[in-house]
Amino acid sequence: MQNRATARHREYARRLLAEEAAVVKNSRVGTSAAFHVCEKLRGGLIPILGIGGFRALLGRALVMAAKEVRWLNAVRVQPDGSLTGLGEVEAQLSHEEITNGETILVAHLLGLLVTFVGEALTLRLVRNVWPEVSFGDAESGTGEKS
Repeated sequence: MQNRATARHREYARRLLAEEAAVVKNSRVGTSAAFHVCEKLRGGLIPILGIGGFRALLGRALVMAAKEVRWLNAVRVQPDGSLTGLGEVEAQLSHEEITNGETILVAHLLGLLVTFVGEALTLRLVRNVWPEVSFGDAESGTGEKS
């Protein structure tokens, strides 16, 4: 299993984070777009993986992402599968650092899903949560990036 998020998974993550950034901005709640993405994925994956399975998957993604982005070491997966800890370090980080860390975390989560259930099923699960987000050629089944 690779230790770095692929360019393709980073692009998928950017698209999901961009979609959720508007939700975060409009909610006026100080949570991150990545936390929103993980929360929505949690709702779709717990019926399939169970709470323990989702926690394990997200926990592994967090460990992998923290190797690339050190501030993610402050983030924790809670027993219910939610994330906490960004608030403790957020004031010390630039917007770019936060965005980069969020992208890496979500990319690793998506990458692990692809590893365990395949790209087609991962995209189907993601499309159930975000039907308006396009993933380009990946949706056509070619698996090639334009």
